[in-house]
Amino acid sequence: MPWFVWLLAAAALGAAEFFTLTLVFGLLAGAALVAAVVAGVGIGLLGQLVALAAAAAAGLFIVRPVALRHMAQQPLTREGSDALIGKRAEVMQEVTATRGLIKLSGEEWSARALDESLVIPVGALVDVMEIEGATAIVYPRELLP
Repeated sequence: MPWFVWLLAAAALGAAEFFTLTLVFGLLAGAALVAAVVAGVGIGLLGQLVALAAAAAAGLFIVRPVALRHMAQQPLTREGSDALIGKRAEVMQEVTATRGLIKLSGEEWSARALDESLVIPVGALVDVMEIEGATAIVYPRELLP
């Protein structure tokens, strides 16, 4: 029952991956599963070891670098208030360095000017530069480079 030994090895490696999150032990667990299938088909120990080595090499040298690169990328979509950064809004109540009101994505938001010396009049179009709590920090569109 060598396939059972490979399954135990795969389970142990999977548990190690759970605690380390390095993707190494998980890929080795997958390689052990491949060896278990090869053993279950009836191929000898040498064939099992070759299958284990081939699956481990493929996982560690092909799959792992691609997975790490994918995990390091920023998500393409932003969620929550982060999704509002860069959006255009209309000033509903004069915006100063300390207070104001804008219409952003169909909702009214409290706002303040990014540049403390600016006073943005009603009706002006602004871009949301950042969100602090429930306040949008804005800058007039016509002053953007």
